[in-house]
Amino acid sequence: MKYRRFGSKFIVRIDKGEEIVQTLKSFCREQGIKLGAVTGIGATNRATVGLFDAEKKEYKAKELTGNYEIAPLCGNISTLQGDVYLHIHANLCDSEHKSFGGHLNAAVVSATFEAIIEVMEGEIEREFSQEIGLNLYKI
Repeated sequence: MKYRRFGSKFIVRIDKGEEIVQTLKSFCREQGIKLGAVTGIGATNRATVGLFDAEKKEYKAKELTGNYEIAPLCGNISTLQGDVYLHIHANLCDSEHKSFGGHLNAAVVSATFEAIIEVMEGEIEREFSQEIGLNLYKI
């Protein structure tokens, strides 16, 4: 991974073979980023996306293998129990331009991944909602 900072924004490149979600989480920890937004584009050949079943209060994961364009990835950065928490969704398109999307659990870069992280002042903690079954913003 390589990056440059421009004011409150980071331009990030994640390289072939690196896993996107964990790399971004580690980067946020190292830079002390506790609140922000992330957007990105790139390519993956192995990804896991989730869809939340609101009735059962659980994610159903689907692993995708093959060539996919990440078109796009977007999400937010907050904290859960003081640690960096990423809530990221992605749209993945295959060679027939069919789209698969959802909560991005993991994705390995197959060519490159380019992101912009916008850092915000402050911190928003999350807490688990028994009613919903998700970690929600504590506002």
